[in-house]
Parts: sequence; C-alpha cells; structure tokens
Amino acid sequence: MNGYTSTTAAASLDTPGAHAPQSTAAAPSAASQQAAWSHPQSGLSDPRRKSPALACFLSVMPGLGQVYVGYYTRGFVHAIVVASLIALLGSDGVRPLEPLLAFFLAFFWLYNIIDAGRRAALCNYALAGMAQIELPEDFTKGGIGGSILGGAVLVIAGIVLLSKTLFGMPLDWVADWWPVAPILFGAYLIAKAVADRRKTA
Repeated sequence: MNGYTSTTAAASLDTPGAHAPQSTAAAPSAASQQAAWSHPQSGLSDPRRKSPALACFLSVMPGLGQVYVGYYTRGFVHAIVVASLIALLGSDGVRPLEPLLAFFLAFFWLYNIIDAGRRAALCNYALAGMAQIELPEDFTKGGIGGSILGGAVLVIAGIVLLSKTLFGMPLDWVADWWPVAPILFGAYLIAKAVADRRKTA
C-alpha cells in the first residue's frame, strides 16, 4: 500500500497540469497593497504626501505653506499680498484706511494658513485616488521646477541689492516705485486667467 501511494503521488507530480498544494492564506492583491501604501491615514506611505499640520505651521510665514505643498505661484501671491498690506499700513497716506487694511490683513493671514493645510490634505487624498484635483508639478516629477516669474523676481531683486552693496547706489527710489510691482503682478495674473479661460472655452 505504501509503495502504491508513493507511486501515485510521484505520478501526480509528474503529470502535466498538476499543481502543488496552495497555501490557504491568499496573498494580498496589488490593488490592496497600493491602497495600504498610499492611504492618507497610513503611517509610512507615499513619500509625496504632505503634512497638513506642517503646511499650516509654515504658513505662519505667508505663502511658505503653499510652497511646501507645491503651489509655488499661489505661495508667491500670498507673500506679495501680505507684504503689500504691511507696507501700506506703514505709510502715512492711508491713515483713514488703517482699520480696514488691518482687518483684511488679519483675515488674509488666517486664510493663508487654512488654505495651506486644506491643500495638503486634498493632495494626500488625490494621491490615494480618493479625490479628483489637479496636483502640483512636484508630485509627478522630482527636483525644483522652473518658474519664469519667480526667477525674474529673484534676478531683479538681486540686481537691485547688488547695485547697493557694490556701487553704493541709493535705494530711495524703491520706496517711491514699489507699488509698480503688485500692479505688474496683478496684470500678469489677469492675463494668465484670461488665457486659461480661452483654452478651456
């Protein structure tokens, strides 16, 4: 009997199409592994995830939380708005508007913090396939992305400061002409919005 059993077992293993006994525990599917890896509430998951708490903390410096999440243009806009409001409050020509400007500055500052945390959370859910939003570019490619606007601002600021440190040129004209910067930036945003609407139309 033992010889017959061993012979039958050997024959079954040699027979084409025969399969070895499978484990009763099913292996997790690729989809479940991906969901566990990228779920926004999981511990160690997608390295592209952003911390909403850290985004809010960084936004104490207006715009920095948005830059951390990946919204560079929005971060620069927030920084310019806050800087412009502070400069207006420090000037003598807007004394009657100081209460209104101070209220709007406080409101925008808090909005800036909430916006950064909300965008970080939404990006995490989008990475997990739980929300349909447009992700920043740094979620799909590594390194620092190029920005014509940001690069131009840094180059101009560097040239102005260099003219002061190397050649001793006075910077009094900056105090008179700084309002041109938000005007140009606002015109750029309007032109960009019009161009985007024409593309989607």
